[in-house]
Amino acid sequence: MSAEDPAAEGRPQDRRVENQAATGAGPAPDVDDAARIALTQAREAARAKGLRPGSPGRRRRPLDAGRNAAAGSPGAARDPQLLGETAADLSRTLGWSQPLSIGGVIGRWPDVVGEQIAQRCTPETFIDGDLVVRADSTAWATQIRLLLPQLERRLAEEVGEGVVTSIQVLGPGGPTWRKGPRNVRGRGPRDTYG
Repeated sequence: MSAEDPAAEGRPQDRRVENQAATGAGPAPDVDDAARIALTQAREAARAKGLRPGSPGRRRRPLDAGRNAAAGSPGAARDPQLLGETAADLSRTLGWSQPLSIGGVIGRWPDVVGEQIAQRCTPETFIDGDLVVRADSTAWATQIRLLLPQLERRLAEEVGEGVVTSIQVLGPGGPTWRKGPRNVRGRGPRDTYG
C-alpha cells in the first residue's frame, strides 16, 4: 500500500484504534475515531456482500405492475385501505349489496319506520323481494296496511328502488297444533279435551 492511495490512507490507523479499543489498552477512541471505525466496518460488510460503496443500488420490480399503474402511484395497490371501503368493495363484488341492505333495514327497523310502529310490528322474513311484517294486533295490522304507500317509499329510500317488491302485513298468530313440516288437510283440531 502506498501513501498516495487515498483508500489505503487511514486504514492501518483505523485497525490500530480498533485493536486498542478491543483490548482495552491505550486511550479510548474519540467520536471521530468511532465514526471512522463504523464506516470502515460498513464498507467491509458491503464488500463481503458483493456491493460496491458509492454505486447505485438495484431497483426492485413492483409485485403487481398492472394494479399499481392503474392506481396512479407506485405502491398504491399495497397501501393500507380503509376497512369500510374494502368491505363495500367485497360485498359489491360478491353480490351481497342487496341482502346486506335488507339486513341493515331489518336491523334498524325502529329508525326506518319510527319507534311507535316498531313497537307494534316487526319484520319476519324477506324472500325474493317479499317483505312479511307481523303486527301484534288486528287493529295495528289494519293501520299498517293503510300506511303501506309511505312504508314502501321509506324502504325504497333506504335500500333502493325495486328491492322490496311487495309487503305483506299479517295479524297476530294464533296457536297452532302442527308439530312438523308435514300436515294433512282436513277439519283440523276439534274438541278433543273432554
